[in-house]
Amino acid sequence: MNIEQARFNMIEQQIRPWNVLDQDVLDMLHVVKREQFVPAAYQNLAFADVDNIPLPGGGAMFNPKVEARIMQELLVKKHENVLEIGTGSGYMAALLAHKARHVTTVEIQPEAAALARENLARAGINNVTVEEGNGASGWEKGAPYDVIVVSGALPVLPEALVKQVKVGGRIAVILGEAPAMSFNIVTRTSETATDTVRIFETIAKPLTGAVAPSRFQF
Repeated sequence: MNIEQARFNMIEQQIRPWNVLDQDVLDMLHVVKREQFVPAAYQNLAFADVDNIPLPGGGAMFNPKVEARIMQELLVKKHENVLEIGTGSGYMAALLAHKARHVTTVEIQPEAAALARENLARAGINNVTVEEGNGASGWEKGAPYDVIVVSGALPVLPEALVKQVKVGGRIAVILGEAPAMSFNIVTRTSETATDTVRIFETIAKPLTGAVAPSRFQF
């Protein structure tokens, strides 16, 4: 496989047609090498238009166009501190780190956390801290954050997570349950209010450790 040709095709044939037109984001996809974060057994899918490449511990990678669209919608800035919930292979953290001051990423599966640390070190990325634990309701250490990214689906957005983003900060999260899920940008507009913009419909694996919403019975 010609890796650079495959990368070019991914960007031009999958990502750009999906309304990812921010040149900084498209350039970043050439710099942060996706193949360095895909497990060896799935290297042939590193640039493919597929969902849920399996990861150790039962997690999965987002589709490349979803990753790129998240980065475009978030507009992460160089002074910002980011929290990611669900590290996976470390690729999303690597993309965020390319734009942010620092990324704290939390992974519940020890084998995935170890893989991510290896991948990030090999890629020479040194402004990411990988933490082990359940971050489904947030991560107090380092809060409040400028940006929070949830790399997995949640049935509802926990209030605890909202409280860990600064006023004016953004949360990128896939909300809902299959088959009705959507990617959203939630902006905290005040101490007590948020504004939610639904960006696109999608399907993603539920975040491990997420608390299911209570189901009322009548």
